Order: sequence, then C-alpha cells, then structure tokens
Amino acid sequence: MDEVLIVVGPDVVADAGLIEEIAGREFAALGVRGSVTHARDAAHAAELLRDGAVVIPGRSGEMRELIGRAAGAVVWVDVERVDGVEPGEGATHLHGRGLGGIAWGIRHAAHRMRHPGRRRIPYGPHRDQWGDLYTPADSAPVVALIHGGYWRSIWAADLMEALCADLLARGLAVWNLEYRRPDLHGWEATTADVAAGLAALGDAGKVAVVGHSAGAQLAFQAAADGARVTLAVSLAGVLDLVEGDRRWLSSGAVAAALGRRVPRGAQASHGRSPHADDETVRLYIAASPLLRLPLGVRQLVVQGSADDLDLVDFGRRYTQAARQAGDEVTYLEMPGDHFDVITPATPIWQATAEAIAGALA
Repeated sequence: MDEVLIVVGPDVVADAGLIEEIAGREFAALGVRGSVTHARDAAHAAELLRDGAVVIPGRSGEMRELIGRAAGAVVWVDVERVDGVEPGEGATHLHGRGLGGIAWGIRHAAHRMRHPGRRRIPYGPHRDQWGDLYTPADSAPVVALIHGGYWRSIWAADLMEALCADLLARGLAVWNLEYRRPDLHGWEATTADVAAGLAALGDAGKVAVVGHSAGAQLAFQAAADGARVTLAVSLAGVLDLVEGDRRWLSSGAVAAALGRRVPRGAQASHGRSPHADDETVRLYIAASPLLRLPLGVRQLVVQGSADDLDLVDFGRRYTQAARQAGDEVTYLEMPGDHFDVITPATPIWQATAEAIAGALA
C-alpha cells in the first residue's frame, strides 16, 4: 500500500508534537505507512500534493488557493469550520472537527487507497448529492449506509467508510450515501435527498438501510415514507425527536435541524397532541421514528450500553413501542460507545454485521 503523507501548512495553529502523535496512532491502527512533513511555504506544499496526501492548509491565502487545484485524491483537513470550500477534482474537504479531524482525514485517505474500485454516482446536481457504490464480484444484496453527525455539515459520509470495507468483505454491495445537511440547506432538502438517494438504487432486490445516530432517524423516516427496503437498522439512533429536543440532545441538535422546537405541552403520540394542528407538531410527527410506528418493515435496533444514556433510553423505548405496534424488531444492546457501533473490530459491530447478512441472505 502507498504511504499516507501528512502535509502541515506553515501557519497551522496546533502543537507539532500533537499532530505527530495523532498521525502515529492512526498509522498504527490502520496498518499503513505514513509520515508528517511541515511545508515551508505554499510552493513546497504544492510539490507534495499527490494521491494519499492529507493536507492541513491553515489560513494562509496561498495555501488555500491550492485546495481548488486538480492534484488527485488529496484530502484537505481544516481543523476549524469552513463552509463552501470547493476542492479540486478527485479531492475531499473535511472540516470543523478540530484536531480530531486529522485522524478522520488519515482514515479517509487510507480507505480510498484500499478501495480504488468504488464508484461515485451522483443522484442530483449538488456536490453533496452522491453515493459511493462498492460491489463484490457477484451480484449481492445492498446495504445502504446513512451517516450521522447530528445533521451537521461538518460530518460526512467518510464516517461510514470502515463499514463499507467490512460489509464488502462479507460479500455485500454497499451504497454509502451523502446528502445535503439541514444546517446549510434546510430539513426538506435533507429528507428529500435521502429519499432520492435510496430511490437511485432502483430495483436492487434486497436492500438494508443502515443509519448511525442522526442517520438512523433519516433511515427510519425514509422507511416510514415508503422506501423499498427489506430491513431498517438503527446504530445508536436518535429515534425519539420530541424527547431529543426536550432533553437538548447534543446542544440542541434536533431543534437546529428541524428549524424549530417542539411546543410545550405537545404529546409524543401520533398526532393526538392538543397542538396537532400546529405546523411544528406535524413536522415532529413526520420526522420522529417513534411517532411513525408501525413502520411495516423488519427492524434491527443496535445500541452500545456505554453510549449517551438518552440514546440508550430512546432505543429501548422505541423497541417496546414498535413491538406493541406490531412491527418485527430485534433489539441488540452490548458493551460499546457511540462509535463502537461503526467500528468493524468491535464485538457489537460484528454481531450487527452478522445480523444484517443473515436478514439479507
């Protein structure tokens, strides 16, 4: 495998030793060769651009001009949030994740080099309307992955790439879906994109839609809205938006995504709220998986016991309600945190993957 090269811009505000530590840990965890180079200036950085390079440009205007250059599969990582960046053809821009974004950038570069055969297929004109399709040698059932990130644009489909590799190795086709997030484009754009992205699969036979965190809400809403799926899977899902808003989950992520808070006194019960004629209540009823029961499709709800306690509560209560509504639901709770459910080596993901493969067999 080719080497992952980390290029640090000359004015990046971060401890150089800490960047080396982050890179070293990721190289070891991924089993890749890698190195870190501190560019003297933009001209030096330009000489280093190539497939597999992870570049932290900083704020220098000359460095940032390089981002739009066609230089291959370069991964640009801004540790601060910088919306609207247009990387050159074949490149990726990750931003807003702090220094932890460097680790995600290294993972993305490694996965791209290991799986050059994936196909990026647009389902709309916007740069965030696409899916990456991974296909085994033979025709196979499809697992559609919908990433989370509490509906915020700093998180993207790269979160699910490790699962793409794991599922592909199990003989399953994978559709890793990107979509416009509501913080920049509004809630209707997000839900429309997920529906369109799943519809782009056409008549793919058996399809499992698998969402992580906020992506589970989107996956289950799509299933409730009539997406043709065999199995809907929640990985640490936000399945109760009313309580998610009232408990101020992730610093108000629900209200920020939907654009409004649920009214005081409204009840989480299929439109039987005294405020059911209120537009906000109707929005929550349409979006919250708990309020869309029964979904009418087979479901798997996966939850790490060391995750946010509110998510554990949502998963357990959702499962009870879904069963009472007549849905076929399997609940899988095992040791693990919020990211263990999307980490291939963990027991909770191994059990999840086996369950998904079994349901699609």
